[in-house]
Amino acid sequence: MKLLNEYEYKIPKIWFYEIKGVKDVVTVEEIKTAEKLSGLRSKVFLETRGYLRQSLSTLFDLDPLEIPINAHPGEPPILPPGMGNISLSHCKDALIIIWHKSKIGIDIERIDRDFNHTKFAEKYFSHTNKSTRNKLTKNMILNQWCAVEAAIKWDHGKLAKDINHWQYFEKPKELIHKKKNINLTYSQITFHDWTIALAYEKKTSFNPEIICCSKNF
Repeated sequence: MKLLNEYEYKIPKIWFYEIKGVKDVVTVEEIKTAEKLSGLRSKVFLETRGYLRQSLSTLFDLDPLEIPINAHPGEPPILPPGMGNISLSHCKDALIIIWHKSKIGIDIERIDRDFNHTKFAEKYFSHTNKSTRNKLTKNMILNQWCAVEAAIKWDHGKLAKDINHWQYFEKPKELIHKKKNINLTYSQITFHDWTIALAYEKKTSFNPEIICCSKNF
């Protein structure tokens, strides 16, 4: 396994892939796990785990099948101590993966996602007063949702359990979970047809706009 030097260890790595419905290199255990899932979930599980292994293999100079990662369905992927932290997110047509030495969360959404943003805000962001919610555009709600999901992934939490406890602040860029006393910052990137959010502790310092892309735009 390649040992990262101090400089490499500090730089985050972000990989973007289009979801195409194809399976890359996965382990026998991951194939067995996929067989217990429904058709679509099974395909997405295998494809995302394959890309995850492919990405980390380039980072650590290991065979994809030798990457020692636990990435069970519905759970955050975990690397052994000393190998850094990983987070991933996918929407209907894309997958985003980030690796960093520090704990981090990432989320991706299509910019043209079709949803009723007014009802969405009323349901999930009830802590925002009504007059403020009415001024929020569809794009603003989508960015808020994306950032909060990234925070939930940073915390290894559950969407249904935690969504109503996170508060989003555009200026300064803060995400606060009062019940758990968590205070994070976030970055947002517009990448072609997608919006991407990263959540991390304020002491974390890096340039998040480094993306290894599987598609030539």
